[in-house]
Amino acid sequence: MGIFRSLLRQPTAAFGLIIVVAVVVLAVAAPMIAPFNPDEQMFDGLTLEGAPMPPGGQFLLGTDTLGRDLFSRMLFGARTSLIIGLVANGIAVAIGLFVGIVAGYLRGLASNILMRFTDLMMAFPALLLAIVLAALLKPSLWIVAMVIALVNWVQVARIVYTETRGLVERDFIMAQRSLGAGHGRILFIHILPHLVPTAIVWGTLGIATTVLLEATLSFLGIGVQPPEPSWGNIIFESQSYFQAAPWLVFFPGIVILMTALAFNLVGDALRDILDPTQRGRG
Repeated sequence: MGIFRSLLRQPTAAFGLIIVVAVVVLAVAAPMIAPFNPDEQMFDGLTLEGAPMPPGGQFLLGTDTLGRDLFSRMLFGARTSLIIGLVANGIAVAIGLFVGIVAGYLRGLASNILMRFTDLMMAFPALLLAIVLAALLKPSLWIVAMVIALVNWVQVARIVYTETRGLVERDFIMAQRSLGAGHGRILFIHILPHLVPTAIVWGTLGIATTVLLEATLSFLGIGVQPPEPSWGNIIFESQSYFQAAPWLVFFPGIVILMTALAFNLVGDALRDILDPTQRGRG
């Protein structure tokens, strides 16, 4: 509750938190809020010329190229994007924590191998690597989540490695070793709790990156596959109608932008709150 109150005291963080909560609530309640089935092609969902219906009337945000309600598809697309964001980022943080802690705690060959592999992964452009992996595997919601996790763990591993190397030289860790504490006790009882704030901050910031990367992969046609809606593949399906029906690109685009911004604002605020060097500063 203390962290929550601290977030609310910062205007930008409060703004981001409100957007995050709104997106999560809308995604969870999508089946109850959506006025239509997101996959239903409405009989009156297209004009007489076969073009998408503009926003207004019974279709709040208009319809897409197949006469499906855009508002309903965006609500269910929020579920897809958030599921991928949470799952992919959770896996990425877990992998990064494991590699960073082990490499930072151990010395010698094992540490060098883990960090050189991390450096090798960091050398590849994340988007290019994600495109290659997504193209090799059959795209689906869970495959996309795994692909994004496999390209996003390296930053977490590098940060955790640096912090772990600093912690293992601290006096309280040296005292535990002199008292005969085992490696497991030192790692899980005395080192891991100090890394939880870092995991929380990177987990929050990473959701924004994950949402954007999922949207990019879906826009390129190698992400979540239609008819399952996601914000990215809604834009992908509508790109040829950008001039004739700009709302098909504008609405999902602005939602992606605002969601990524909101998670970034919350993540930045959490970093300042949880970082001891920032406490007490205006």
